[in-house]
Amino acid sequence: MICAALLMAATQLLGGGRLDLKEITSGAFRGASMSAVEPMAGGETYAQISDDGRQIVSYSFKTGKQTGVLFDASTARGANIDRVDGYIMSPTGKRILIQTKTERIYRRSFTATYYIYTIANNRLEPLSDGGPQQTPLWSPDGEQVAFVRDNNIFLVKLLYGNAESQVTKDGKRNAIINGLPDWVCEEEFSHNRAMVFTADSRQIVWVRYDESDVLERYLPLTPADWNAGAAKASPSWGRLEGAYTYKYPKPGEQNARLTLLSYDIKSHQTRTMQLPLDQDGYIPRIASTNDPTKVAVFTLNRHQDCLRIYMANALSTVCQLVVEDKVDKYINEDVFADYQLTANNLVIASERSGYRNAYVYTLNGQLLRTVPTAAAGAEGGAVVTTIYGYDEATGDLYYAALNNGPLDQKVYVSHKNGKTECLTPQDGWSTAIFSTDFKSFICNWSDMNTPPQTTLRSSAGKVIATLIDNKALADKYASYDMGTKELFSFTTSEGVKLNGWLVKPVGFSASKRYPVVMYQYGGPGNQQVKNAWGVGMNGQGAILEQYLAQKGYVVACVDNRGTGGRGAAFEKCTYLRLGELEARDQVEAALWLGSQPFVDKERIGIWGWSYGGWNTLMAMTEGRPVFRCGVAIAPPTCWRYYDSVYTERFMRTPQENASGYDEVTPIARASQLHGALLLCHGLADDNVHYENTAQLVDALVQADKDFRQLVYTNRNHSIYGGNTRNHLFRQCFDFFDGELRAGGVITK
Repeated sequence: MICAALLMAATQLLGGGRLDLKEITSGAFRGASMSAVEPMAGGETYAQISDDGRQIVSYSFKTGKQTGVLFDASTARGANIDRVDGYIMSPTGKRILIQTKTERIYRRSFTATYYIYTIANNRLEPLSDGGPQQTPLWSPDGEQVAFVRDNNIFLVKLLYGNAESQVTKDGKRNAIINGLPDWVCEEEFSHNRAMVFTADSRQIVWVRYDESDVLERYLPLTPADWNAGAAKASPSWGRLEGAYTYKYPKPGEQNARLTLLSYDIKSHQTRTMQLPLDQDGYIPRIASTNDPTKVAVFTLNRHQDCLRIYMANALSTVCQLVVEDKVDKYINEDVFADYQLTANNLVIASERSGYRNAYVYTLNGQLLRTVPTAAAGAEGGAVVTTIYGYDEATGDLYYAALNNGPLDQKVYVSHKNGKTECLTPQDGWSTAIFSTDFKSFICNWSDMNTPPQTTLRSSAGKVIATLIDNKALADKYASYDMGTKELFSFTTSEGVKLNGWLVKPVGFSASKRYPVVMYQYGGPGNQQVKNAWGVGMNGQGAILEQYLAQKGYVVACVDNRGTGGRGAAFEKCTYLRLGELEARDQVEAALWLGSQPFVDKERIGIWGWSYGGWNTLMAMTEGRPVFRCGVAIAPPTCWRYYDSVYTERFMRTPQENASGYDEVTPIARASQLHGALLLCHGLADDNVHYENTAQLVDALVQADKDFRQLVYTNRNHSIYGGNTRNHLFRQCFDFFDGELRAGGVITK
């Protein structure tokens, strides 16, 4: 006999704490963490901003105890500041650039007011009086600072009374950018600076972006005085009146044209470097070396399957090719965020073997070794996830890897003789920050059921001290009716093994059938299923999923084909047809869940943000009617509308792959939509433009499909600020309740 039983009565009997959505979105479950940690020269200490933002404090790498105060806003002489947003130590350790009054621009770019703090005389003075700065950079001798303002490079010489000069004068908004990446390269190559000094402090080398011929995009904005305070938590452009325009290249369109330049500080001569760069190629990184005649320049072709590294001589302008890495389909952008340059060596990551390994070269391009030295792990190969550093004195390479499948990440050291040691053997997810001499490291560890714990460890991995235990957060969790979290795997009808996790409600009973909400992201290289605390739509121990579990749902997350941690073949099988296999796997996951005795297969919902929103739409139009409802937040809806760098990496251009762009899209499949749909988007989304949702809306209307839509004024891709997140998630959960909770939990 089947009868309906309301969840509320059951949970009231348990008597535990109930989660409050506004408390969740306000960050009450974030826990303690270390931020702005900077290992200091010499290896003995590290620095960190104090909790009140007024001090920069130094700590011992041997004991974890405080050793001094490097800067104190309350006692510094000269200029007065309210708080420290960030800091940059000079190479000599004598001065600090203090960052304050930070204004966000895009995801990684910002302007700020910087001050030069001299430790010896406790004096704080402005870096420049000409207005806020971007990406200030110390010269290696610590006597000069270069920065960008209004797309031009400026230079401040400390030995000459902080005299300021202008290096470039052609910078112009939406036309010429010097020393900074354009929007698309900032977003898709994960950096915000494109200039360096040479090792002798005599030259500045930078990338010039000419985006004059890149098409301009328009974002509608509500004037701030119409909606008082709405833009305060948005990027700085959110406070402009009427509209915002910027350059955003779409697939197959004209990108910015790049030039590598050098500037001789003494002679004031600017030179164009002889860099063999394709007309439509990219320069994802430039980096100085210890050799004044060598600046490392990373280039990438537009198809993004060939990385070349040159050593550029700023004086002669000659660029010598030292490393070429060609891989099948595409090179992941995290290669550019994860290289290591030492006095004599270059360490980069590559998937040329089919799994992400680390490769150690000399600066002249001689390959010395590969780490790991041989394939390992249950799924065919170890996957190096982060390269932490290379100790030239010993030949030790420190890195993090997935060595036994994708669920647990550990920290390793590979010795020169090929022997590898695991420094963090405990299952879970470990990351590290090493001292500059590699004799100690700060380890952050968690698993699905344990909040992050930060420990200080020796080079052998022995725990020296516990810096953060997050016991208060663990106790807070224990005071609520939290469900159980568990990992699982299953095999699809196509024979593909997929990994997932579940959150089951407190008091879960296998004799009941629960509605299910599936959360996913599913994009290339991304990984949501792992044995770590920060899983889920909002992280923080899957706190939003726990909130849903308290409402009577089972919550599931499955990593589909195309996601990371399992090697190139698994990740790159979606090439040229993004969304097709991913959606198929999410449908298979719903079918598998629906076959479980504790799941009501008629009440399964799906949701996701960004690529997860795309995946939601693709899964709901896949053809098999397994989803009762879905929520897509800030979704791409056709890859023709997204940016060139990201899209072409996985799809090539529309001119080369029209069918991939036009057939594999929820717009083309609008007539196949099954289930109730809620679309949410920010009107000021500079990343996934509202155009995506607008085009889908029209397709759904023409297909006579019902749906709901939420639009957030002046909000970007993150849809945050003030009460926005609380409102967004409440609408999503009320939607799920209305579509999935009719009749409550079913008892068999």
